[in-house]
Amino acid sequence: MFQYDLVVVGSGPAGRRAAIQAAKLEKKVLVIEKGTRVGGVSVHTGTIPSKTMRETALNLSGWRERGFYGRSYRVKQEISADDLRRRLLITLDHEVDVLEHQFARNRVQQMRGRASFVDRNTLEIVKEDGEQLRVTTASVLLAVGTRPFRPDYIPFDHDRIIDSDEILEIKQVPRSMIVIGAGVIGVEYATIFSALDTNVTLIEPRDTMLDFIDKEILQDFTYQLRDRNMKLLFGQPVDKIEKDEGGKCRVTLKTGRTLTADMVLFAAGRMGATDTLNLPAIGIEPDSRGRIKVDPETFQTSVPGIYAAGDVVGFPSLASTSMEQGRIAARHAVGAPANEPPHFFPYGIYAVPEISTCGLTEEEVQQRNIPYECGIAHFRETSRGHIMGLDTGMLKMIFSLKTRRLLGAHIVGEGATELIHIGQAVLNLKGTVEYFVENTFNYPTLAEAYKIAGLDAWNRMGEAKKDTEVVPQPVG
Repeated sequence: MFQYDLVVVGSGPAGRRAAIQAAKLEKKVLVIEKGTRVGGVSVHTGTIPSKTMRETALNLSGWRERGFYGRSYRVKQEISADDLRRRLLITLDHEVDVLEHQFARNRVQQMRGRASFVDRNTLEIVKEDGEQLRVTTASVLLAVGTRPFRPDYIPFDHDRIIDSDEILEIKQVPRSMIVIGAGVIGVEYATIFSALDTNVTLIEPRDTMLDFIDKEILQDFTYQLRDRNMKLLFGQPVDKIEKDEGGKCRVTLKTGRTLTADMVLFAAGRMGATDTLNLPAIGIEPDSRGRIKVDPETFQTSVPGIYAAGDVVGFPSLASTSMEQGRIAARHAVGAPANEPPHFFPYGIYAVPEISTCGLTEEEVQQRNIPYECGIAHFRETSRGHIMGLDTGMLKMIFSLKTRRLLGAHIVGEGATELIHIGQAVLNLKGTVEYFVENTFNYPTLAEAYKIAGLDAWNRMGEAKKDTEVVPQPVG
């Protein structure tokens, strides 16, 4: 009846995982991508580019070796924008090649062009050369991702006043930068350029940043940023942005304070890329940020047979969770059984230093009135930390006093996004503090911090148990 079993609009993490999953179930699948190459935002302007830029900056600046050789140590004295791009282009070419091979191996058909709905089962595709055609399908998965929020009052010029997509095309590394928006993207780029010795000011209209992170971890992170002379301005909305005659950018805050810098990065939110899909034709109404509401278990929209996954459905907006969303949506769309993903997933912020978290924060545990205890380990307490020259970084674990189960694991510091998976596994397997106390960890490694934090919590829990023991009183 239809040309395809599933049409996927967008080839980012959610789209590619969905397409390959449906193809492995022997369904006929078409992927429609508006860009010239597959991969979506994740490969071309988001996840992969920003993490590649981070790694390049840390390598060329000698950041990881400064604990031993001093703050002036650098691998390359003059780091250019071309230096940052060179590694990026190699990485992107590799990612695209791998994805193209995966599609070919699984017989996933591809088409370049912009898709829009005619009706629930029909999509119109406009190719780059203007050719128009229509395809019919039993189900559709929208994995169109997001794009930077660009309000009219910001005078973007693609050179000095830029968004988070345009930062990959800068002509030179600025000596000073103002970053507006202390969300994940703003914090990541602010700290990356700070590691390149750019003088960075981070402005956030709210009184706090990264509210979903455990406060103790966030306090340690904030201290590290201020310790290296980053300016953090919270609760100070921007009034206007201008360029002076000398080419400098001038940012005026609503408090009246004026700041100047070589470059301004506006990173205050993203919009769902849904405006060209003609969603009203099928009765779907996105929210004010272009995001689509879905069933959290199946990722089906309010219209049967139409699914959405990835950043376009909102939080947590991670490549890793987007892949799982796409897989589950595809299985449901083609009538295959799909298990729910594990309850706990890791959240990674690739700032300098990294932050990664899984499970409940201490604040969430308190709100639920769960009796608990914490265990802390500083990376400098590990032999591996000494070898690496680390004097910062910490691991925090939260345990239930009643069940002794791990409730949350939170890390700030080198390798946090890798280390978190140990805590994630224990959380999903409902492990207790005894796992960390009784098991052996490779020595010397940063993972040994789990042992240290586990012992710290175990000692404290033992003391808490003694404090709550009821001592029998003699009769009479």
